[in-house]
Amino acid sequence: MQPFTPDLSHFQEAVAEARTGLSVGGLPIGAVLVRNGEIVGRGHNQRVQKDDPILHGEMACLVNAGRQKTYKDTIMYTTLSPCMMCTGTIIQFGVPKVVVGESRNFKGYQDVLRLAGVEVVDLDDEECIGMMGGFIADHPELWNEDIGN
Repeated sequence: MQPFTPDLSHFQEAVAEARTGLSVGGLPIGAVLVRNGEIVGRGHNQRVQKDDPILHGEMACLVNAGRQKTYKDTIMYTTLSPCMMCTGTIIQFGVPKVVVGESRNFKGYQDVLRLAGVEVVDLDDEECIGMMGGFIADHPELWNEDIGN
């Protein structure tokens, strides 16, 4: 079996979602859900904007994708390594592949995803590292709230 090669154009769509979140006063975390090369859902962290503790980037993406008959043929692209809530949701719905922008600012739960059989590719993307690192430095209280600290 050939190793999975992520589509960087889809990853850039997740980055665009993160930029949108940042531009409207929220956390710069974006995600897209892809099936057969087509984006079926997209979203960015909206905890601040919508006063909703559940609307992390991946969760907003899944909400915007709506009900799907299956997720077993999808790929989640996200700019930051998923938290436990988002990891659990990815596992619950059977998303088989996750492409992560970075895990330096937040290690996340990639090990849990892998243990559940999810293929994870961490791009260690400099733009994502810088965007998230800058946000954490400028807004530590929002960041700590987001990750439950």
